[in-house]
Amino acid sequence: MFERRVIAVMIGMVALGLWLAWVEPVAAGVTTRVVPSGDAIELEIPTDVGTQKETLPLYQSGKIHYFSAGIGQVERDAAYPPFPLKLVFTAGGKPFVTGVEVVLRHGKGAVLLTVPRGQVTGPWLFIDLPDGTYEVAATLGGQMQQVKGIKVRRGHVTTQHVRWAEDRSPVLPAEAE
Repeated sequence: MFERRVIAVMIGMVALGLWLAWVEPVAAGVTTRVVPSGDAIELEIPTDVGTQKETLPLYQSGKIHYFSAGIGQVERDAAYPPFPLKLVFTAGGKPFVTGVEVVLRHGKGAVLLTVPRGQVTGPWLFIDLPDGTYEVAATLGGQMQQVKGIKVRRGHVTTQHVRWAEDRSPVLPAEAE
């Protein structure tokens, strides 16, 4: 009797797993918006059984708003609010890395924004900036990359890739052996 119950539970778990695998997000049509409180970006993801909502933190430093995204296909396929600067981080053989510390300076050298690595949870960093020329210093695993002369203008998204020759990203506790 006990064995039959165990088998029935196992069959139920397999059926649930198959159902969950079947209810996948449909990548096309993912919409985003800034929530009314102004502290998050909300993604509305159509699925086979309805709409799923996900939020990403929206940070503010002075008058500058920014957020990180790009984890998973759904986030990469979403159409985000048109923040004028999009930074994309890659290293070594990895197409995307996270945990990058970013310092943004105006073309004249003044620091406008420092983003701690804990706020860069995806390989993309969107920054809402006024028109101008900027430079970025991005640090991954103690190695800094600088990009100068980034021209930004409202109504247009400038995508700037920041690459490291090798992956020196820190090992997160969950990944440590």
